Amino acid sequence: MNVVQVAVFFGLMAALAYFTYAKVSAAKAASHASADKEIFLAGGGLSWFFVAGAITLTNLSTDQLVGMNGAQMFLLAWWEIAGFIGLMLLAFVFVPIYYRNNCTTVTELLEKKYNGGSIRTVISGLFLAGNIFIYLPAVIYSGSLFIQSLFGIAPSEGLFGIDNGLIIIASVFAIVGAAYAILGGLRAVAVLDTYSGIGILGLALVVVFLAVQAIGFDFSGIPAERLSMVGDNNSQIPWHTLFTGMIFIQIFYWSTNQNITQKALAAPNVKEAQKGIMAAAIIRVLIVPPIVVVPGVVAYKLFGGVGDRAYGMLVDQVLPSWTSGLFAAMIAAAVLTTYSAVMNATITLWSVDFHRKFINPDVDVVRLNRRVGISAMILSIALVPLYANAESIIDLLQQLNGLLSMPILSAFAAALLFRNMDARAAVAGLVYGVGIYAFHTFFLYTDRDIWGGTTYYRYLGFDWLHYIDVMVFVLFSSIAVALLTNRFVCGQRAQFIGFAKAQAA
Repeated sequence: MNVVQVAVFFGLMAALAYFTYAKVSAAKAASHASADKEIFLAGGGLSWFFVAGAITLTNLSTDQLVGMNGAQMFLLAWWEIAGFIGLMLLAFVFVPIYYRNNCTTVTELLEKKYNGGSIRTVISGLFLAGNIFIYLPAVIYSGSLFIQSLFGIAPSEGLFGIDNGLIIIASVFAIVGAAYAILGGLRAVAVLDTYSGIGILGLALVVVFLAVQAIGFDFSGIPAERLSMVGDNNSQIPWHTLFTGMIFIQIFYWSTNQNITQKALAAPNVKEAQKGIMAAAIIRVLIVPPIVVVPGVVAYKLFGGVGDRAYGMLVDQVLPSWTSGLFAAMIAAAVLTTYSAVMNATITLWSVDFHRKFINPDVDVVRLNRRVGISAMILSIALVPLYANAESIIDLLQQLNGLLSMPILSAFAAALLFRNMDARAAVAGLVYGVGIYAFHTFFLYTDRDIWGGTTYYRYLGFDWLHYIDVMVFVLFSSIAVALLTNRFVCGQRAQFIGFAKAQAA
């Protein structure tokens, strides 16, 4: 990069920071919300426009742009297309329930639905673990990897074999992203998401157009399996899984995940939240799928199978050199928006579900916000090297998310579909779910010599079975364990009420 491009990069980042600061300052001056509501729920004043921007950019970052394009196949677009289902359920099933129960965290709903608060504590702990050990380090790692690829920064091995350049870039992302969450709260996160999102989505679509133009709009020569939207049993998304575990993964991620739902809970009312969610759903279907798969497939034709470096290499190839500073700024903004959003959710979970409940209910939330944010930031930087050895970022993330997603969703399903459930029963189902998923994924689903060099399922002839299918078994068996524990250990008989009555309750 020359001096002009460096100036463009820092100029755009400074402009985003200034406009975010100006908008947040004006909104805070007009708001009469308490300090904790301002930090955790943006004072309850986010319009649909900012709800849509915050939801979209919390999900869209370099782990999608880098990781999904790194798979270099169209098939992975289903992760984004199927998100429409989860968003519609969030808008019309879950959001009314959250608002009716006056929730700041999704786990508050569980405490109100179960007899006992232990399930709230356990699931909050799982969400915190997922944010700190999975989401936060993965976001800054993938962002740093992209910046290295975009500007051709050669890896430099440091202490313990860690790439010094990667750690430095990741640290900068973490510090700046944490600053937005700590100093501005959810309002700053949502405003930054929305302002930067316009540029990120626009420029990403330009990359798609220039990419297909670079190959003359000719996809010939690319293996058919990389162009197909119908996956076979050996693919990352077999066709049948779209009707099994994929549906429930989307429900968990979009409807019961604190990182996403917190933005919907920051609107002034249910109608405004629903408008924002619907706008995010339209973006999810029409804009996001092409930008997360087309560049990767084009990169396969141009460079071959380069994995997670595909997106950075393609951008360097197709974008004019004078745009490098502009694109780097947009990518940096994508990293910061997701990181700061997850950081804010992490701070909220710890503050509301742990510190106030078990340590000090009258704590100064502003001071606590800073302490928790800085601690989470340091941990996320320290965990970045663990992701450097992953073959595929997106595949690793989906499998790790499975440890939490279906067990947690089982607790929500039991809470909403049944009455007279004991929290201890839900915890039993949750613990069982985490354990059985880990056993399936890290033992039975792993190639081993004792199975003849194949997975246990294929050894038995179940070639069609995929880890997404396993998630369905984990979900329903976890609910069954919770119901059985509720009846025979806790001595309570659950009553099925269904979603219709759950919404009205």
